[in-house]
Amino acid sequence: MQHIFEISESMQKDAWQVINDTNIIEIWSSIGATINLVGSLKMGLLINNRDIDFHIYTTPFNLSDSFSAMARLAENKQIKTISYGNLLDAEDQCIEWHAFYEDKDGHSWQIDMIHILNESAYAGYFEKVAERISAVLTPETRANILRIKNSIPIEKKVMGIQVYKAVIEHGIQDIDSFWQWREQNPDEGIITWMP
Repeated sequence: MQHIFEISESMQKDAWQVINDTNIIEIWSSIGATINLVGSLKMGLLINNRDIDFHIYTTPFNLSDSFSAMARLAENKQIKTISYGNLLDAEDQCIEWHAFYEDKDGHSWQIDMIHILNESAYAGYFEKVAERISAVLTPETRANILRIKNSIPIEKKVMGIQVYKAVIEHGIQDIDSFWQWREQNPDEGIITWMP
């Protein structure tokens, strides 16, 4: 159990190095945004997949401000690619930014920055999900989640929330059981489960 925690802690330390090096929090704050860390790094469940997730809010929402923040982020030479998706008219009501940062060891980190309209049904929602999951984790469920996530090949796209639900709600403890559970519980787009 201790070994899996050490791997995760080392990866989380690296993730914070990326956050500090990119100045991402300061960049978004400079346009008046509230930037919230969400996802696996927020919950201490980052392992295997170099992915950092932020949800961002501005009042008022201004698309040019979002581009301005990304232009500043792009000045960092370690940022190799940035992609943009406009989902303002979709259920999410957001702008999706995905930046790829190359660290000193040549590893690529995906930084997801979701700039959400305040009136979106998802405004603040995944922050609550992270709080609830963090509150119910035990050393055993944390270890099971980390072990399962660490066993998933990088090329297989699995949402972390599926693993959390399988372990916390259904008592799944290993990768083989997880694959069986996932087959019986296919993902349904945006997963709104929380414990």
